[in-house]
Amino acid sequence: MAGAIVVIGSSNVDFIMKMAHLPRRGETVTDAVFLQTFGGKGANQAAAAARAGGDVAFVNCVGDDRYGVAIRENLQAAGVDVGSVATVPGVASGTALVMIGDGGDNYLSVAPGANYRLTRAEVDRARSLIDGAALVMLQCEILPDTLEYAIELAAGRRRPILLNLAPARAISEASLRKLNYLVVNESEAEFLCGFPVDSLPCAARAAEVLRARGPQAVLITIGSQGVCVACDGPPTHVPAFEVPAVDTTAAGDVFCGALAVALVERQPMADAVRFASAAAALCVTRLGAQPSIPTRQEVDRFLQLDSR
Repeated sequence: MAGAIVVIGSSNVDFIMKMAHLPRRGETVTDAVFLQTFGGKGANQAAAAARAGGDVAFVNCVGDDRYGVAIRENLQAAGVDVGSVATVPGVASGTALVMIGDGGDNYLSVAPGANYRLTRAEVDRARSLIDGAALVMLQCEILPDTLEYAIELAAGRRRPILLNLAPARAISEASLRKLNYLVVNESEAEFLCGFPVDSLPCAARAAEVLRARGPQAVLITIGSQGVCVACDGPPTHVPAFEVPAVDTTAAGDVFCGALAVALVERQPMADAVRFASAAAALCVTRLGAQPSIPTRQEVDRFLQLDSR
């Protein structure tokens, strides 16, 4: 497939506190380590795809503050085309507060800011990109109406669509039927299916249920257990790589970005999932969202050294 991976989504500046343990209600945890980085699911996935070797364009809105300038510059440094990142006057760029405890577990709170100014009109301005896209990738940190409109537009132009339904939000059955790839984690799968997805057998059942609702392929990431995939035939399991976790904040985004590149390269699904899993494994060994994203060379080297 010719064309770029077009990512339509959010961007944030992340304010991170790394601490020995996450606070209980009313507790103050001192001696934290502070880090300011860049995040947002859309920007994370765009940067991950670019670093994994993809030709990537990003459709987004930022504020007219210094963070908006920095977000653009950071994405450009990662190799992302930011020509469709609009600046909205008088609005703050998206921001996120992240607390990370031992083992990489985290609390997150997001103020969407300019991300909620990404409307149908902004998507329409990117029609030429979408028309020639190798893949259109979306998440749920933008307005629901914009998300559904982007899916409708891409499907109408017969562009492959990958939706990472994160964070979990209601989506129409019509949009689900238009998806080529649906990627969710356990809690997002439970949100869609209505039953607990807390084991491999449950993930396999959920993948079949979701695929019956329209997506051509369903991938359920189940943390350290790996990925359950339903596309052709019965669901299959791709084990995760065992690595010491430092920060799991952007693992799902890195997985999606790397997966998009592998799919555009026409890698078989099992190989594409293994490639994406390797990128996510490298990501969780590092602190921060976009600073943790590995390069293509790092992912290829990791896979070469793996003994599986």
